[in-house]
Amino acid sequence: MAPSTSSEKSRNVLLFERARALIPGGVNSPVRAFKAVGGTPRFVQRAQGAYFWDADDRRYIDYIGSWGPMILGHGHPAVVEAVQKAVLEGFSYGAPTEREIELAEEIVKLVPSVEMLRLVSSGTEATMSVIRLARGATGRSKIIKFEGCYHGHSDALLVKAGSGLATFGSPTSAGVPPEVVQHTLVLEYNHIAQLEDAFSLHGKDIACLMIEPIAGNMNFVRASVPFMKRCRELCTQYGALLVLDEVMTGFRVALGGAQSLYAQSIPGFKPDMTAMGKVIGGGMPLAAFGGTRAVMEQLAPLGSVYQAGTLSGNPVATACGLATLRELQKPGFYESLGERTRSLTTGLSRAAAQAGVSFCADSAGGMFGFFLMTKLPQNYATVMTTDSPAFNRFFHAMLDKGVYYAPALYEAGFVSAAHTAEDVETTVEAAAQFFAGRR
Repeated sequence: MAPSTSSEKSRNVLLFERARALIPGGVNSPVRAFKAVGGTPRFVQRAQGAYFWDADDRRYIDYIGSWGPMILGHGHPAVVEAVQKAVLEGFSYGAPTEREIELAEEIVKLVPSVEMLRLVSSGTEATMSVIRLARGATGRSKIIKFEGCYHGHSDALLVKAGSGLATFGSPTSAGVPPEVVQHTLVLEYNHIAQLEDAFSLHGKDIACLMIEPIAGNMNFVRASVPFMKRCRELCTQYGALLVLDEVMTGFRVALGGAQSLYAQSIPGFKPDMTAMGKVIGGGMPLAAFGGTRAVMEQLAPLGSVYQAGTLSGNPVATACGLATLRELQKPGFYESLGERTRSLTTGLSRAAAQAGVSFCADSAGGMFGFFLMTKLPQNYATVMTTDSPAFNRFFHAMLDKGVYYAPALYEAGFVSAAHTAEDVETTVEAAAQFFAGRR
């Protein structure tokens, strides 16, 4: 199918018009609507390797990768084969399968902090379940989260910062009553003194502290090693559970997740519980939460904390995830992926510097982020000072060149094993042209 001519209405536009008549905003997840950057969303008709093709049959280099899961690229042969075989055996049973055990064994082998786990269908379901389990296991009600960290759309976690440490967060979404989030304390990311004060005030009532070790929804912001170390120490001191939300970073930044990177700098570092998703499903709806045996055995049917799901451990999704995880363990996989990602961020930084444009970037494994500012931000408030109109111009300039970044300033990007040196070179050249035009 050939792209539409200038006198014809783009199929993307036509599809968006149809979608808006039936689906709120025309999309089934808000950021896809391009509201932050303006313009018309690209409706994907197919994808392969590092690329997807939109409804006008235009090809794009894909740096979203379904928001992280497609670490091998789209349509990896081994994964496709595993899924096709699973489909022929049945879509869903509502009963246990051996493959669920195999996937659990693989995750437990690769993530030392996880002794037991439960499979669910989405990251939101995983983090929501972790909160309930933490409260049930500790007998406490209060939780800590950090401004700029996104943990899915469950009510207790859709919270913005309150007016001070003595008060708790307020809802960031209509439909969430204030009393639902009265036990959620929202703190500043990477602010050690504030963290210590919060535990001093509320420590005996805190069930858990939940954090993204690398925040991917304020673009790409790392928790500093001293900050993460203090999170672990305070949770241990006050009997709260340390929960890492690795829905995005799990198996994306390293084979053992972001927690394995922190363990290199913090001797003996382990969270009490971990939420995982995206990569472990290989693109299928699958997530998990896990932790120590003592905590996980509080779940029904062994314990009194209830959690269930009709499609949990879906046989097609587990086949996809298991095949993906096995590919990731091949020698040199993460070394190659990390090198390719760094070549992208280094190239973009060099192009911006040559044009005199404020720019900084960071990456880990196959996850990256960049900011149109001189220094990497450490918290949400600083991220909010980024030049949003400039990013929007950059986004559309790159889109016109066939390079697809997240349609929002506050989202991380993803490189897959399918991206080539040529893809990176094309991307950097397109960015260089944009930066040169801003002199």
